[in-house]
Amino acid sequence: MDNITHTLVGVVLAESGLKRASALGTATLALGANLPDVDVAMYFIGSNMDALAFRRGWTHGVVAMVGLPLLLTVIMLGWNRLHRWRRPEGGEGGGGPPVNPRGLLALAAIGVWSHPLLDLLNVYGVRLLMPFSERWFYGDALFIVDPWVWLVLLAGLALARRSPGRPARLALGVVGAYALTMAVTARTGSATISEQTGTSARTMVAPVFGNPFRRDVIRDLGHRYETGALSLGLRSSYTATRVVSPGRDVPGAAEASTTHDGMRFLRWARFPRFESRPDTSQGARSTQVRISDLRFAQRGGFWASVAIAVPDRGALEGAR
Repeated sequence: MDNITHTLVGVVLAESGLKRASALGTATLALGANLPDVDVAMYFIGSNMDALAFRRGWTHGVVAMVGLPLLLTVIMLGWNRLHRWRRPEGGEGGGGPPVNPRGLLALAAIGVWSHPLLDLLNVYGVRLLMPFSERWFYGDALFIVDPWVWLVLLAGLALARRSPGRPARLALGVVGAYALTMAVTARTGSATISEQTGTSARTMVAPVFGNPFRRDVIRDLGHRYETGALSLGLRSSYTATRVVSPGRDVPGAAEASTTHDGMRFLRWARFPRFESRPDTSQGARSTQVRISDLRFAQRGGFWASVAIAVPDRGALEGAR
């Protein structure tokens, strides 16, 4: 999910009553809810391919779920010591609880653990078992930016300022029920498509921005991909829109798949597609192979691709 959603969840968790566990409770929950996204730094210190290969892996996996709360607790205790944090007893706004290391650790864990749980809900997915397994898990329930989630959390936060506790808990409950409903309808939608088409295929039923009653669909039919739209209602209906070739047999596809970048991209991609064209820009004969992922290519996701130059076999033999 986007970082506004992660932050809102952390703050609403604090307003639900959790911030009473320790001073710095709200800050700890908000920071913890965003901390696994420290891996976004890879976009600044590496290539786009490095970022795709690293994102939602190490910092979102089981080892990080142990290490990051401990790290955040140490940081918050250090911050408190550095600034001589003092609060009289009362409420966190103008007099809250003292700093409680155990309370901070519990809040840090809740904040950090909320992050991969939310990321699991969208089509990008998350590698929950890293570093022991690079398997991706996908919820296909919520669009990465969901305005309805924002609206409910902001309402709960606003009401919690007047009546602490209950409105925030209610907002979290509504968001949880909404996410569960979206996840269930994604699964039932996939079954509806199979019933209407009479074919069984690997299917992604993806949420769209702002419309809970519509889904974008990608079906892997083996030798082709089919995209379409699913309308949800009393009588759900699926409409296929186009057929796309995976391009696995285009010139250079096999060679590109065995390169370092090709293998890393294919471990990340869910619906890989190959396109190739001759390339003589460097003087030597080669084929430029672009591997993209259809789940993002439909939305102009040029970032979700990698270009690999594959030398022509004739050029390689001539070089020998």
